[in-house]
Amino acid sequence: MSLLDAGTVLGAGLTAQRQRFETISTNLANAQTTRTPEGGPYRRRSTIFEAVPSDSSFGNVYNDEVNRPLTTVRVAGIVEDKSDPLKKYDPSHPDADKDGYVSLPNVDPAAEMTDLLATTRSFQAMLAGMGVLKEMVTRSIELGRT
Repeated sequence: MSLLDAGTVLGAGLTAQRQRFETISTNLANAQTTRTPEGGPYRRRSTIFEAVPSDSSFGNVYNDEVNRPLTTVRVAGIVEDKSDPLKKYDPSHPDADKDGYVSLPNVDPAAEMTDLLATTRSFQAMLAGMGVLKEMVTRSIELGRT
C-alpha cells in the first residue's frame, strides 16, 4: 500500500466517523422530541458503513494478493429504527393520546453516549494514523534530498 493509499483510507474513515458522530448527536438532541414534521415521536437513526473498492491496489505484496482491490469505507446510509416508541403515562402532556400516554422517542441516551465514545476513539485512532503518515512522508522527503 502506498502512502497515498493510506491517506485515502484514513480520510474516508474520518469522513464516515464524522457522519456517525452527527447521527448520534442528532439522536441525543431529539431524545425528548415527541412531535416531528412526519408525525409522531422522533425515531432513532443509525449510520450504516460499507466497504467499497478503492481506486488503488496492493502492489506486489504477495502474488496472490496483487489483484485484490484495496477497500475503504463510506456511509451507505442512515436508517431509521422502526421499533415501537416508548410509552409514558402523562395525561397533562400536549401530545398524550386519549388514554393519557405519550409516545417518546426510542433513543437510549446511555447507549448513544457509548456509541459516541466508540466513535470518538475511532476518530482519534485515525487522526493518530494521519500523524504517522505525515511523519512517514516527511522522512521520505528527507531521504530523497540526501
